[in-house]
Amino acid sequence: MMGGMVSKETLTPTVAPARVAPERAPSARIAPERAAPARVAPEQARADPRTGPPARGTRAWTTRLVVVGIVLTALNLRPAITSLGALLEEVRVGLGMSGSVAGLLTSVPPLCFAVFGAMAPRLARRFGPAAVVCAGMVAIAGGLLIRPYAGGTAGFLAASALALMGIAVSNVLMPVIVKRWFPDRVGSMTGLYSMALALGTSAAAAVTVPMTAALGGSWRTGLAVWAVLAAAAVVPWLPFVRNRGAGSAGRAGAAQAPVREEGPAPRITRSRTAWALAVFFGLQATAAYITMGWMAQIFRDAGVPAGTAGLLLAVTMVMGVPLAFVIPRLATRLPHQGPIAVALGVCGLLGYGGLYLAPAEGAWAWAMLIGIANCSFPLALTMVGMRARTGAGVVKLSAFAQSTGYLISIPGPLLVGVLYQHSGGWGLPLALMAALMLPQIAAGILAGRDRVVEDEAAR
Repeated sequence: MMGGMVSKETLTPTVAPARVAPERAPSARIAPERAAPARVAPEQARADPRTGPPARGTRAWTTRLVVVGIVLTALNLRPAITSLGALLEEVRVGLGMSGSVAGLLTSVPPLCFAVFGAMAPRLARRFGPAAVVCAGMVAIAGGLLIRPYAGGTAGFLAASALALMGIAVSNVLMPVIVKRWFPDRVGSMTGLYSMALALGTSAAAAVTVPMTAALGGSWRTGLAVWAVLAAAAVVPWLPFVRNRGAGSAGRAGAAQAPVREEGPAPRITRSRTAWALAVFFGLQATAAYITMGWMAQIFRDAGVPAGTAGLLLAVTMVMGVPLAFVIPRLATRLPHQGPIAVALGVCGLLGYGGLYLAPAEGAWAWAMLIGIANCSFPLALTMVGMRARTGAGVVKLSAFAQSTGYLISIPGPLLVGVLYQHSGGWGLPLALMAALMLPQIAAGILAGRDRVVEDEAAR
């Protein structure tokens, strides 16, 4: 991500270990011709072009800084959404927002993720992934700080879009940073990132209301306080922005990748694996947004007290914290990730079936099963890193899979609401959720095959 023109002699010692790393995808660690993209190895990205590779102590310090940046970034990728959900009624009343506009807020995040996420590859080529993630954290902090005080619905939505733009580009580029800096630890680092993301999601949902009460009871303060966490996430990325922006020759590490990255833009669409991964990502996002938006209401309509229904939703989200760390590590050790997608999908089918047959009696079991099913998200992120051989391929695949996937997810929560309103119950919505799980399983099987998108696009 930093550095200038670096000779092959300088790079050779730092590249070799990455070829035998235990956790890399089978397709990316054996074939000699696939070793060429080692130009994007993390050690190279950290090299100073004037002095060669950095000292061991400097490398260790820089690596720790990247790890801190990844964790803090992941913690900030959902509180903008789940903190608003916790205070949505207060926001609606405070801004005089109509019920229909408030309902549309549930579809704004995936729309922004799809639109702004598509910009990430071009921004990364121009400024470097770390600089774009840093700017994304600035956008999140600014949007969260501004939106409660924007003075109306239009201003609130505009500031929310600013925060969501920062989330979108960071969503796309985090797998890229993991692949470039930790090519031999894709599974463990993706697990750490996914676990931090799940923790940020559940924490914002759980503590926003009591924290708002402790800060004086104003929903504006309760929403704005999350900007502090986003501001903290800016700090670890600043050294990388400074070094890249200095205009030194030290741009080779991150900037040589685009030499290999840039094929014709449509090529990624020629890959069946890329399309399968996009569909898998979109359907798991659909299930996640339906869960966040409607599951508590399903339990309440079944006679579960409101407080318990909220706790059940929290349990569903908390399930992702440990599993988000375990699943990526397991996925990188398997030649085919399809069986994991099948197991997660079966849990979803059992959970939705239980909600239909006995929503109150088995509420805790159904919440846990659906929480397990929603761990398809870290699996999708892991496969993004495994289904591309080069850093360039990861950038394109991540942007394509996430942008297309989030577009696919937009209608889901709205359709569930329409079916619920017109049918007067949860039978049809739950049937829809279960039906969507079947193509999700099929897409996961296809996306989990041991192949890379560069080969498919070339053919």
